[in-house]
Amino acid sequence: MANQVEPSLIPALFEELQAERFVTLATVDHETQGPNVSAISWILAKDEQTLLFAVDQRSRIIKNIKNNSLVVVNLIANESTYSIGGVASVSLESLPGVPLKLTLVQLAIKEVRDVMFYGSKISTEPAYEKTYDKKAADRLDRQVIEAMKEA
Repeated sequence: MANQVEPSLIPALFEELQAERFVTLATVDHETQGPNVSAISWILAKDEQTLLFAVDQRSRIIKNIKNNSLVVVNLIANESTYSIGGVASVSLESLPGVPLKLTLVQLAIKEVRDVMFYGSKISTEPAYEKTYDKKAADRLDRQVIEAMKEA
């Protein structure tokens, strides 16, 4: 149902966010003060009120969040499109147990909006492929998700 607003993740979205998936993340750019949108995949729902995501320590995302903590995650799932807004903070400057220098960010959810336009539904969710060594990509993805779960 379009334009529905919830204070936390509904069960279907919580389940969708128990594994790596494609989402976009909107932050406020620390230089221009305008919107900045990035695609990320290492994201996990810790509980109905909290999302965790990992990004490169040098990412513009980190600088943006440290300057302005308001963010929105855009998720396409459950035959709809959701805007998950809240306050982000760096949880761990360096995520242990992974070979890359990643920062763990925690998002305290303030609202979840179904933003799909009226009278429609998503018939095919976005899909992506890793373009580097498949075994290495799978191993890295498992390491990152496990480290996020343990953090």
